[in-house]
Amino acid sequence: MTDIERLQQIVDESDNIVFFGGAGVSTESGIPDFRSVDGLYNMKYKYPPEQILSRTFYYNKPEEFFRFYRDKLIIKDVKPNKAHIALAELEKAGKLKAVVTQNIDGLHQLAGSKTVYELHGSTLRNYCESCRKFYGIDAIEKADGIPRCSCGGRIKPDVVLYEEMLDDNCINGAVRAIAAADTLIIGGTSLAVYPAAGFINYFNGRHLVIINKAATSADSGAELVIHKPIGEVLGSLKI
Repeated sequence: MTDIERLQQIVDESDNIVFFGGAGVSTESGIPDFRSVDGLYNMKYKYPPEQILSRTFYYNKPEEFFRFYRDKLIIKDVKPNKAHIALAELEKAGKLKAVVTQNIDGLHQLAGSKTVYELHGSTLRNYCESCRKFYGIDAIEKADGIPRCSCGGRIKPDVVLYEEMLDDNCINGAVRAIAAADTLIIGGTSLAVYPAAGFINYFNGRHLVIINKAATSADSGAELVIHKPIGEVLGSLKI
């Protein structure tokens, strides 16, 4: 039996699947990975990307923050790939109960997924720090310098910066979904980002599957490990 055949068998016999994914799910849509060899963290800027994307930097050097944010984090005209589409189809079929993602691009929802826990927020949502009015991505992209609300307040991207806490409701929903799952599929993540990566420890189900190009810290405990592109793997499933 091939790895794909075994994955198909697991999916067929499962009715409460949760998918936990990271940057590798979106790289096949053309969105760069932060930590790969050619990712954002290996590019050269006046300040390290980790520093720029921190709460302290955001408040101390907002103009520099927004220059970097517009240049590197706002990526428009991208489309869901085979992985996003397959997950949405699995949910529609009643097998997949939730997607827990570290990505901030909104591609899971664009593909049709309904129950998505965005651990690190989304670039598609932005809000005024003063009046809490919400704005779309254009409010950031088209602003000159620091984006401002009609009330005069600063518009902040609804993404989790370094030094910021994850959203409690999102955490609780993700943990509940993972804890209740009979199958957890981990894909496109190195499992190096905490606290998000630690969420998989709540899984007590039957089947743990990892689909990632490189080895991860959880490989040894998985029933099935597939080191191939996730779009290729999930796209081959019969749903």
